[in-house]
Amino acid sequence: MTLWTATEIAAATGGTAAADFVVDGVAFDSREVGERDLFIGLTGETTDGHRFLDQAFAQGAGGAIVSQPTAHPSVRVADTFAALEDLARAARARVAGKVIGVTGSVGKTSTKEALFAALDRAPGRRAHRSVKSYNNHTGVPLSLARMPADTDFAVLEMGMNHPGELAHLTTLVRPHVALVTAIAPAHTEFLPDESAIADAKGEIFRGLEPGGTAIVPFDSPHRDRLIDAARPYAGRIVTFGINREADVRASDAMVVRGGGTFVNARVGGRDVSFTIAQPGRHWVSNALAVLAVVDAVGADLALAGLALGELGGLPGRGARLTVRVGDGEATVIDESYNANPASMRATLAVLALAAGRHVAVLGEMRELGEGSADFHAGLADDVVAARVETAVLVGEAMRPLAAALEGQVEFVHVPDAGQALERLRILIRPGDTMLVKGSNGVGLSRLVSGLANGMS
Repeated sequence: MTLWTATEIAAATGGTAAADFVVDGVAFDSREVGERDLFIGLTGETTDGHRFLDQAFAQGAGGAIVSQPTAHPSVRVADTFAALEDLARAARARVAGKVIGVTGSVGKTSTKEALFAALDRAPGRRAHRSVKSYNNHTGVPLSLARMPADTDFAVLEMGMNHPGELAHLTTLVRPHVALVTAIAPAHTEFLPDESAIADAKGEIFRGLEPGGTAIVPFDSPHRDRLIDAARPYAGRIVTFGINREADVRASDAMVVRGGGTFVNARVGGRDVSFTIAQPGRHWVSNALAVLAVVDAVGADLALAGLALGELGGLPGRGARLTVRVGDGEATVIDESYNANPASMRATLAVLALAAGRHVAVLGEMRELGEGSADFHAGLADDVVAARVETAVLVGEAMRPLAAALEGQVEFVHVPDAGQALERLRILIRPGDTMLVKGSNGVGLSRLVSGLANGMS
């Protein structure tokens, strides 16, 4: 089905169409342009998308949004970024289905993917989601602009580094349901404390549609702060968590063979039993959030349970791969996409349950501001509890953790991912389970690729 026509794009953006064309997708990165995509020539601080128009059309683009003259089929506007937001607003306005906004310090991408899997299973219903982690000032409008008109359920992830960012993004998304997964230390370089993080995440509720539902983590110490943030905008506030007073809660949670968890939950006065394929206590919380949203939009809880039981790990967020090591194999838990203190602790707890010798490759956690040294050193007890026999610490900010681990765990401290990979080629043994976790900028995804390409 056609996503946009040139006429519709011009009407949405106030631009002028130079030719008739139709498109099936939207992209602003020329490397991602596919057949019949709309290419948006964004102008940034370091580059200008107009330079890549020929490349985009060589790859099959069906049309473009531009602010400069071009011979290619296009809609010309005064400002291409403003046009992207205008197209996002038009996409949101034409969808009659339920829209869900997801944010949080940890778990938002994984929960977004689980929600999509749960809602996409409904027979005859169409679900849409943000791809990858497109959750910022360009990613959110792009995800909206890609949303088909006949979408029944849309799951949009929203992130932030500074106060005020979510307040704007949520006015584009206009969710019927707004979920905060958790509050934890993250971006504290830009936000003074967890209360400020909670306030910034709570901005998501400001965009709720009239009568919309706010979903809040009951077990968070910032629960009441989030509830106060939601109260002026939400028609209904639902809590989820382990605590028996939560509206959506787990009455029992038992680890099963293979590392998943069997859960008995109470949702909207109903009992639901299901298995979560992904290991870790944090996934119990994610799953309860998923059920809270599914119930709020009137979708099928049983199908959601099936989806959670089949959900695989995402690259960089829990995917497991087997790598060759000499004459044997080792297991890699790929958590390389990002890290903060809460997610580090959660994934180290997952490693603690794994078979074999435990190796942890831990990259520095960035954007933690003045508290960075304490946050890094504070992971020592979790590393020990995870029964890590050898740790590879990556980045200068890991120095405090190295000091805290002295005499407790064998470790090496290296400056970058490349040197970490070289050390691993010596350290890794058949039968090992290795956790790889760090902030995205550390580049540990390249280390995982190196492991996948062969250790022998």
